[in-house]
Amino acid sequence: MSPRWFIARHGETVFNAAARMQGEAPHTPLTRAGFAQADEPRLALWSSPAGRALQTLAVIAEHLELDWHQARIDDRLREIDIGAWGGRTYADVLAGDNEVFDRATGLFARRPPGGEFYDDVALRLQAWLDDRKDDSGDRLIVMHGMSSRVLRGLLTGAPVRPGFAAPIADGIRQGGLVEIANGREILLDQGDAFEPV
Repeated sequence: MSPRWFIARHGETVFNAAARMQGEAPHTPLTRAGFAQADEPRLALWSSPAGRALQTLAVIAEHLELDWHQARIDDRLREIDIGAWGGRTYADVLAGDNEVFDRATGLFARRPPGGEFYDDVALRLQAWLDDRKDDSGDRLIVMHGMSSRVLRGLLTGAPVRPGFAAPIADGIRQGGLVEIANGREILLDQGDAFEPV
């Protein structure tokens, strides 16, 4: 049986609660709701280096009676770099240009100024996957909204989304959890909050 990939989105942060764009910001702490969302999924643990992902992983590891210190952290699992938009509110960014987001998909419609686009994210995540090809056993990865959509697209063999230059899965809510086995994704926990990024 091939290994299963469990991909979790970090819990709600203070930025999420304030509708503020965080992108690859390294340390935006979880809210109380964010800690509650993390109280879920015995496997190899992986995480983005961002504080919010590490906090979520700490709660999950404690709940599963796993050693958080055994988790592997990889910078390639970080969130999409949103460049000049980092730290700004969604309302502020949209006031300057209401076509920044594709509302139908919840994706950025174009590269953030000074940031990454989905093809950049796909390249770094594919490199991470290539480095994992000889790993065995199940694994849990705690990461972010946009980058997890690209990783899930890569793992399920999704086609490249026209206009977005990468395979991208549909969004999951904060605190959500999916299982991917043999290229098939199953939503295990839908989480309880959703925002565009």
